Amino acid sequence: MLKVGHVAPTLEDVARVAGVSRATVSRVVNGGELVAEKTSETVNRAIAQLGYHPNRAARALVTRRTGAIAVIVPEADERVFTDPFFPQAYHGALQAFTDSDVQVVLAMAQPGDNASRMVRYLESGHVDGAIIVSHHGPGLARALARTNQPVVFVGDPETPGLSYVDVDQETAARTATEYLLARGSRRLAMITGPMDMAAARQRARGYELAMGAAGLDSSLRAGGDFSTNGGAQAAERLLAQGRDFDGLFVANDLMAVGAMRVLAEAGRRVPDDVRVVGFDNSIAALQTNPGLTTMTNPASDLARMAGEMLIGLLAGQRPDSPVILSSELVVRGSA
Repeated sequence: MLKVGHVAPTLEDVARVAGVSRATVSRVVNGGELVAEKTSETVNRAIAQLGYHPNRAARALVTRRTGAIAVIVPEADERVFTDPFFPQAYHGALQAFTDSDVQVVLAMAQPGDNASRMVRYLESGHVDGAIIVSHHGPGLARALARTNQPVVFVGDPETPGLSYVDVDQETAARTATEYLLARGSRRLAMITGPMDMAAARQRARGYELAMGAAGLDSSLRAGGDFSTNGGAQAAERLLAQGRDFDGLFVANDLMAVGAMRVLAEAGRRVPDDVRVVGFDNSIAALQTNPGLTTMTNPASDLARMAGEMLIGLLAGQRPDSPVILSSELVVRGSA
């Protein structure tokens, strides 16, 4: 849980008080010799005045070879630029390195790319480490585990020894399903994500566990690809099966948007005829009518924490892993 309180002074604060650039403050803090003595004295007075304490791990980063880390997203371009999860994750990674001179670059790779291609990129010397956001199957993780590259995953890499942060996907999906049941739905369906992804399988498992505990059939489902069109197509397949359902758990918000559109076209009212719950609590959940009930999946926090773990790895530390966040139900009008 994020706490609101005193915010520690940053390099920018010191630069403003000293009347110099952020780069000059960074050179003083990191022992650079290309700063005039008078300027150094001014910066040090500002540091003392503000009570600024450099992040030792962040300071260690500036002495590395490139001064850059990559946020690698092995997804199709269309998904990266349409799914709110990814820009939020990139923003979180930027936050992790705000107190250093490290550059955070976005590197996209297609889901079908050979893992060796990404490994070669990381070993090429262009970056010092990487945050992997989204991945299909354990192939990339297993390839990286055989190298000495500092990497942290957002999402379970399903590979021992690699650091990662994640949401408790299974428990979150179970909570979503139980909410639909508590609201009176008994004939439930699910739209899953791509099952080569651990998160999609874990969400499906949470749905199955909740349905099993209630003694209900969990077999009515269709697969999607985490896109709006994928959700619409999955909803069409569900309706084509001819099995009536009064509740629908969708593995992400974008697919839920597409599914709700198809339900409306079929004359199925939400929530009167079908209650719908999504996953991510993204901006897409605010754009449906009614608003989408959904589970939180804090992309920015996850990537920020992954960045902080990467800072530790680059500074020679071994951070605790995994870090698992809880997900909360956000109730709106769809369920």
